[in-house]
Amino acid sequence: MLAWVGLLWLIEAIDLASNHALDTFGIVPREIGELRDIIPAAFIHFGFDHVAANSVPLLVLGFIAALRGIRRFLGVAFVITLTSGFGVWLVAPAHTNTAGASGVVFGLFGYLLVRGFVDRRPLDIAVGLIIAVLYGSILWGVLPTAQGVSWQGHLFGLIGGVAAAFLLRERPEDGLIR
Repeated sequence: MLAWVGLLWLIEAIDLASNHALDTFGIVPREIGELRDIIPAAFIHFGFDHVAANSVPLLVLGFIAALRGIRRFLGVAFVITLTSGFGVWLVAPAHTNTAGASGVVFGLFGYLLVRGFVDRRPLDIAVGLIIAVLYGSILWGVLPTAQGVSWQGHLFGLIGGVAAAFLLRERPEDGLIR
């Protein structure tokens, strides 16, 4: 996670040095050619304040999510990134440009919130409840309350995280709680 967050800061430094040339990798809604930017958009930010706002929650939530294994974590991150990006592409206002890791942050939040219930693991349920207490206020970010903030990316990231919990579940074959 440190490497991932470090990469985000490096990319933003390159973006600044290139006079924000990388901002074109954000998602412009409903333009077919922009579908290719769904993955890169999760790594591009609009300034260092934007990267900073995503860094700590990405580190914390990503680290906790990765404790179940890097392969599963990468699958979770992929599902979240695709869901968030496609949701932005589908419903964001025309002529906007959306980028940033906040969709992934919201997705990891949703994933950690429901993973324990889906996998039937009491420890993960407890982790989800702690995450809900510590980060639950971010749920306000899925509402269209702040100008210039992609509630669409947040909402679809959250949906992607919940979907990833179901798609990549690790239920015991006998169905018992572990």
